[in-house]
Amino acid sequence: MTISSRLAPPDHAEVPQGGDLAGQLTDFLREHGDELIEFRRDVHAHPETAFNEHRTTDKIAQRLSDAGLKPRRLTRGTGLWVDLGRETGPTVALRADIDALPMDDEKDVPYRSTVPGACHACGHDVHTSVVLGAGLFLAAQADAGALPGRVRLIFQPAEEVGSGALEVMRDGGLSDVDRIFALHCDPRIDVGHVGLRVGAITGSCDNLQIRVSGPGGHTARPHLTVDLVYALSKIITELPAALSRRVDPRSSLSLVWGQISAGSAFNTIPDIGMAQGSVRSLDEDAWHQAPDLITSLLESVAAAYGVEAEIDYRRGTPPTVNEATSIQMLHDAVIQMIGDAGPVPTPQSLGGEDFSWYVESVPGALARLGTRVPGTVNEVDIHRPEFDVDERAIGIGVKTLAATALTSLWGDGAR
Repeated sequence: MTISSRLAPPDHAEVPQGGDLAGQLTDFLREHGDELIEFRRDVHAHPETAFNEHRTTDKIAQRLSDAGLKPRRLTRGTGLWVDLGRETGPTVALRADIDALPMDDEKDVPYRSTVPGACHACGHDVHTSVVLGAGLFLAAQADAGALPGRVRLIFQPAEEVGSGALEVMRDGGLSDVDRIFALHCDPRIDVGHVGLRVGAITGSCDNLQIRVSGPGGHTARPHLTVDLVYALSKIITELPAALSRRVDPRSSLSLVWGQISAGSAFNTIPDIGMAQGSVRSLDEDAWHQAPDLITSLLESVAAAYGVEAEIDYRRGTPPTVNEATSIQMLHDAVIQMIGDAGPVPTPQSLGGEDFSWYVESVPGALARLGTRVPGTVNEVDIHRPEFDVDERAIGIGVKTLAATALTSLWGDGAR
C-alpha cells in the first residue's frame, strides 16, 4: 500500500509555480551542489561534540551572513537560528542538528575526521548541509518576493545528548513557528527515496537509578537483616514483570537493567545496593505515565521485603510523533521533486531523537533521508565508526525540504 493511499487528501492549496519549482531547484543545485558537498566534507573533517560546536556554528553563521541573512546564536554559544522571508503570515521551521558523536572515525576517505574521539557517524553533517542549501534557495525566493510567509532555519546543538532542542526552545527558537520539519539520514534506504510514517517514528528513552538500603549482617543470620541482595534481586525481576501488566502491551514500554551492584564479600549481607537501567517506549502516553508508575511499583515491591528504596528517574526524550498533515506535505513535496517512487514507508525505531520536543509543541514531522548506495550489500548502520553516505542525498534533501517549506507556507496560509 502506498503512503498516499493511507493518508487523507491534502486540504491545502497547490504551491504556485511561477516557473517550474523542480527546475529551479535543479538549477540551484547545479550551481551550488558542489559547494554543499564541500561544506559537508569540511564539517565531517572537523566534528564537534555536544555543546562544543563552535567552529561548526561559526562556519554556518558566516555562510548565512554572506547570503545577506542575520543569524542569531543561541545563548549557550553554539547553535543558531535565522529567519528569512516576510515578518507576517505563517512560519515554517527547518531543523538540522550539528553535533558529532564521541567516537573515532575509521573510514579511509579524504574527509575523515581530524579530531580524535569525534566523528559524524550519524549524518548530522549531511543534515546541516541540507538545511543550509534549502535555506539559501528559499532566501533567493524571498528576495524575489515568492515566499508567502517566513522560514526559520534552526541549526541545533547537542541532539546526541537529547537536550539541544530544549536549548533552542528556551531561547525562543520555536516561538511563532506554525510547523516544523527535519530529515534524518537512513542507511537502510537507497538514495533517491525518503521514508515517511504517520504517528510515532522514534521511541522514547529514559534512564533510572535505584538505591536500596537496610540493615545488613552475616549470611548465617539473614532473618536479622533485610537480606538486601535477595530483596534487590526481587526488585530487578518483579519490577519489569509488573510494568508489563500495567500498560497496554502495544506501547512496548520496557525496563531493561544494565548495571547492578551490591556487597563485596560472600558471607556478608550488604546494607546498600544499586541498579541502573533504561526505560523505552513506542507510545507517548506510556512515556508520560512511566515515572509515576515505576515509582509506585518500586515502593510496593520494596515494602514487601522491608528495604528502603530511592529512585532517580531521569527524563530522556519522548517519542517523535509525526502529524498526518505534515507527513502529507512531505509526501506531496517528494512526489513533486523526485517522482512517484520517491516516498517509501518506514518503520518506527526505538532509538531516541530530540526533535520530539519540537513536535510536542507544534505540528511537524521527521522523515528518513535515504543515504545508501543502490545495490549495496553490506550496509553500515549509523553510530558506527565506518558510517558514510552517498552524497547525492544532499541534493535530494535540499529539494525535499525546500519544496516542503513552500507547500507548508501556502497550505497553512490558505486556511
